[in-house]
Amino acid sequence: MVFSYNWLQSFFKKKLPKPEKLAEILTMKAFEVKELKKVGKDWILDIDVLPNRGPDCFSHLGIAREIAAILNCKLQFEDWKLVEDEDLKAKDFVKVEVKDKNACPRYTARVISNVKVDPSPRWIQERLRVCGLRPINNIVDVANYAMLETGQPLHAFDLDKISRQKIIVRRTKKGEKITTLDDERYDLDRDVLVIADEDNLLAIAGIKGGKKAEIDKSTKIVVLESANFNQRVIRQGSKKIDLKTDASWRFEHGIDPNLTELGINRAANLISEIADGQICQGLIDFYPKKSLTKKIKLDFDYVEKLLGLKITEKEIKSILKKLGFKISQSGASKLSVEIPTFRLDINTPEDLIEEISRIYGYQKIPSVFPMAALVPPERNLDIFWEDMVENILKEAGFSEVYNYSFLGEKEAEIFNYSINRELIEIENPISSDFKYLRPSLIPNLLKNVETNQKFFKEIKIFELGKIYREKSIGKRKSKIEEKRMLSGVITGKEDLFYLTKGVIDLLLNKLGISNVWYDEYEATPENSKTSLWQRKKSAEIKVDHEEIGFLGEISPKIIENLKLEQKLVVFDIDFEKLSKLVSEEQEFRPISRFPAAVRDIAVLVPNFVRVEEVLNKIEIAGSPLVRDIDLFDIYEGEEIPEGKKNFAFHIIYQSDVRTLSTKEIDEIQQKIIKTLEKESEWQVRK
Repeated sequence: MVFSYNWLQSFFKKKLPKPEKLAEILTMKAFEVKELKKVGKDWILDIDVLPNRGPDCFSHLGIAREIAAILNCKLQFEDWKLVEDEDLKAKDFVKVEVKDKNACPRYTARVISNVKVDPSPRWIQERLRVCGLRPINNIVDVANYAMLETGQPLHAFDLDKISRQKIIVRRTKKGEKITTLDDERYDLDRDVLVIADEDNLLAIAGIKGGKKAEIDKSTKIVVLESANFNQRVIRQGSKKIDLKTDASWRFEHGIDPNLTELGINRAANLISEIADGQICQGLIDFYPKKSLTKKIKLDFDYVEKLLGLKITEKEIKSILKKLGFKISQSGASKLSVEIPTFRLDINTPEDLIEEISRIYGYQKIPSVFPMAALVPPERNLDIFWEDMVENILKEAGFSEVYNYSFLGEKEAEIFNYSINRELIEIENPISSDFKYLRPSLIPNLLKNVETNQKFFKEIKIFELGKIYREKSIGKRKSKIEEKRMLSGVITGKEDLFYLTKGVIDLLLNKLGISNVWYDEYEATPENSKTSLWQRKKSAEIKVDHEEIGFLGEISPKIIENLKLEQKLVVFDIDFEKLSKLVSEEQEFRPISRFPAAVRDIAVLVPNFVRVEEVLNKIEIAGSPLVRDIDLFDIYEGEEIPEGKKNFAFHIIYQSDVRTLSTKEIDEIQQKIIKTLEKESEWQVRK
C-alpha cells in the first residue's frame, strides 16, 4: 500500500527521520517497505501491510501510530471539532433504514448544506495523486482523502437526487441493475448488499457509488455516508460482480465500527473549510450493538518464558502505552490490558507479547539452543517389518503394486470362489468390477500380469495388503475378519518354482527366521485352492511345524481364462504369522575357510510320503557335516512307477575345521543311502 511521507510528517511536530532511514526503521520494527520513490517534493513509501494489520494500518493515521510507538514521539492528532449550525437539523433532511443489521452493523450519516462544488485545493490534489487517486471535485476528493487518512471508506450523495429523502440499506432483488460512477452497468445477483432510496439503487454497499445520486456542479446539499459493513458480505458481493475498489479492499479486511464517526467528522470538517458548507446539527447513527473494548490478562513471568528474555515491567508498560493500550495493575506480576477497538488483531496474551517483542526489538533477543528432553517415539513394529519386507523384495528385483481391495464378478467366477461362503458383497458397489471385498491378493496380481505382459518379458511384482473374509463366531453369527497378506508373482522362462523358492529363502533368512522347510501341498477336491494351484507343483511354506504360506504354479485353467502368455509362480504368505516369527537378532556363523562339496541324491517314494520326512532322515544321518539340503526337483510321470514320485536333492557337505576328503564324503553319502533304504517302499535311484 502506498503512503505519502509528507502526509505522515503532518501527524508530528517533531521532524521525522529522512525517508530512507524511516523505511529502514519500519522494516525492522513493523512492516517491510518494498519501494521508496521520490515524487516532486514528496516521497512514496510502498509498505507491505500484512492482512491482519489491515483494520488499523490501511491508513496514514495507522502508520503514524506505529511510527510514534517506534520513535517514542507524541502523535499530533487533531480533534477535528465541528462547528454545527443549530438551525439546521440533520434528521429533518434525511432518514436511514437498515434492513439487515448483520450485514451493516453501523451506518453513520451527516448532512452538509449550501456547499460549493469546485476543484479541491492543490495540497489535497497532490496528496491524492501521490497515493494513486485522481482528483474529481472538492466533495468527492475529501471523501477519498478522509479514507486514506483514517482508513474509513466514505461516500457522498446529492440529497436532492434521493427519492423521498430516505436511504435504505438492503439486499438486492432479482433482476436489479445499477450504473456506477464510472458509467459501468452491472446486473446484480440476488442478495448483493446495496444502498437505495424508495425507487432506485444509489450504490453497491462498500464497493462503488452509483450514478443516480452523483455529486456534480449543481449539488447544494451533501449526505455523507460512513458505514461499517460485514467483511464477508462485501467480499462475496465484490466477487459476484467481479469488482474490487479501495473501499471494498478495506472492508474485506475488517474495519472497527467505531471508526465511522472519526472518518465522517474529518470529512465534514474539511468540506466546511474548503466548500463553505454548513454542517447540520446531529449525527444520524444506526448502531444497535456497540463494539466494546476487550481486556486481556498479561503475566510478566509468561512474557519472559515465551521470549526467553527478561524485559522489565517498566519497559513492558511503556511499550503497551505507546501502542495505545490502556493498562492497569492486576496482581503482583500481572497486568490487565484494555485493547482499543481498532486493534482487531489482538485477541490473546501471545498477541500482546508479540507486540512487546516487536517494539522492544527482535534483534535484542539472544539466540540460544533449545533445552528439551528428546524422547524418541514409540517404535511401531508393524510398520518396521512392513518396510523391511518391502525393501528386501525390492532389492531382489521386485516392484511393489497397490491394488484396490475389491474383486469383480468375472474374477470370482474364474477363481471359483463360493459367493455365499467365501466372498463379502458390497452393498452399493460403484461397478461390477468392485462387487466383493477381496479374499486374496492373488487375483488382482494376476490381473496386473495380464495388463503388463505385452510390455515386459519377465515380471516380478508383490503386494502387501489386507484381505477380507467372513468368520463364524457362533450359531448363525459371523463377523468380517481382516488379515494382512504378502503375495508375489514371478513370470519368465527360467525354473520359476525354484527361483521363487530362493526368493522366499532370502526373505525369511534376512528376517531372522530359521527352520524353514517346504512340504508338498496335496490339494483335495473340497479345498477351494484346488482350482488355484497346479497339482504336484505347489508346496506349503513352513517354519518349524507351522504353515505360514503357499508357493506354487498357477493352474493352466486360470492361466487360460486370464489369457496369460507365460507360466507363472506365486507365493502367498500370511504376514501376521510372519511378523510374529521375525527377529532382528541374527545368528552369526563365520564363513568356513574350507571348501564345500555337493552331491546329488534321488529318492523314489510312494505318493503319500512328504518331503519333510525325507529331509529329516538325510539330516539325521549326515549330521554334523551336512551343511544344507536343497530340494530341486519333484517328478511324477514317464518312467516312474504308478503311485510313486521322485525327490531330487542337493546335499552340501562342509566342515568348519578341515577339508573333507572324498572318502569321508562317500562314507557319509552311503550312510544316508542306507538310512533311506531302510524304509521298505523307498528306493535310492543310482
